[in-house]
Amino acid sequence: MSEWLSLLIDTIGDVLPIITIIFIFQWGILRRPVANLGKILLGFVYVILGLSLFLVGLEKALFPLGNEMAKQLTASEFLSRVRISSSEMLSNIDYYWVYIFAFCIGFSTTIAEPALIAVAMKANQVSGGSIKVQGLRIAVAFGVAIGIAFGCYRIVAGDPIQYYIIAGYLVVVIQTRFAPAVIVPLAYDSGGVTTSTVTVPLVAALGLGLASTVPGRSPVMDGFGLIAFASLFPIISVMAYAQLTDWLNKRASRKENDNAI
Repeated sequence: MSEWLSLLIDTIGDVLPIITIIFIFQWGILRRPVANLGKILLGFVYVILGLSLFLVGLEKALFPLGNEMAKQLTASEFLSRVRISSSEMLSNIDYYWVYIFAFCIGFSTTIAEPALIAVAMKANQVSGGSIKVQGLRIAVAFGVAIGIAFGCYRIVAGDPIQYYIIAGYLVVVIQTRFAPAVIVPLAYDSGGVTTSTVTVPLVAALGLGLASTVPGRSPVMDGFGLIAFASLFPIISVMAYAQLTDWLNKRASRKENDNAI
């Protein structure tokens, strides 16, 4: 309880500047009263309580869970049972269960991400239903899953992160040229909404735990960077989803025209 009260005080201090700026602009610049002031103040109370409880949950559950899973999947007794290579030294492929876990946790946390659900619903509304909610969520989740799996491989292999990021953004630039123009801004935003409340804690804990247990890796140098992969690869997957859908629609249209002729 004392830990939660301490976090509650810190959360109030973090949220107070936001509240202050909003009311300064509302009363001092716009010079208009705040509609439903009581409900808004109650909403801020809910926000403060929710954030403080969420931070406690991070410290007590998500961070320890991600770190523990990374340690168990890289433990020598586990790897000795599931290893693929026949050499005495562990190879990068012997950590395949780490990559599978990273893929699964990336997909599942992104599907549950509230920010992504909100963006997908808004995209469906403004597009008149042409952008499907589930289709967008699955495309983004698939991109995050691949990105985190690649990021874990990068930690195990010890490769410099800039090579992966540069290569990824080269793909993004090329896709931007050929993808449907209407999907490009949404694809770029999709990379941002994935790095939110549910995904970041588990992914960060996984990276730090993995770098702490893989021999020769530094948590400071290698443990961070998974969030960058989780932001980059959804851009690629959403534009690929749009390109595939556009190609299928054009193919179906050509078939209909051929049949009509």
